[in-house]
Amino acid sequence: MTKPQLFGLYAITPDWNDTSRLLEATEAILRAGCHIVQYRNKQASDDHRQKQALALRDLTRAFDARLIINDDLELALYCAADGVHLGEADGQLAAARLRLDAAGPGRILGASCYQSLPLALAAADAGADYLAFGSFFASPTKPLAERAEPALITAAKLETGLPVCAIGGITPDNAGGLVAAGADLVAVISALYDAPAPYQAALNFTQLFTT
Repeated sequence: MTKPQLFGLYAITPDWNDTSRLLEATEAILRAGCHIVQYRNKQASDDHRQKQALALRDLTRAFDARLIINDDLELALYCAADGVHLGEADGQLAAARLRLDAAGPGRILGASCYQSLPLALAAADAGADYLAFGSFFASPTKPLAERAEPALITAAKLETGLPVCAIGGITPDNAGGLVAAGADLVAVISALYDAPAPYQAALNFTQLFTT
């Protein structure tokens, strides 16, 4: 079983404890053509996170989409997610690679590389499947995050050959330059889940990859 192509809109969930609201918005985003969702909730209890992750696992399967768990390998394995995304302080990438491979073929490992090409090279050597850089713009999720430059996307793709994900304050209006620089994925929270109509917001992003 080969890994799926990593391309297009990458939806990241907000810290919503209302599971029904979360599933309703995520379903709209999936209907608009999003094929990869990352579950991220920094505020909920472990029990609630398990319940939400399992619910999202069922929903993404219904749309033949991929579910990635943010910063929690144990939760990813518990809910049989398609993979995990780890930051610099979230555990050893190489160890996570081994455990994902042991859980079954095709599991995805993503790595936050912030504004650092050396981190990206190390992540690639450790077995990451995609590399995430940011923040490219001011972000309500991480307002104090340092900025990354679009040239980093181009350099990382040239050096590693891996898919690159851009994150941080991305909207349909500013994402085009990142896609032009070579971003395979644009990761979005607020511009999707805080939008009046998540379906239309997601459609605006997915169209960037089809035109």
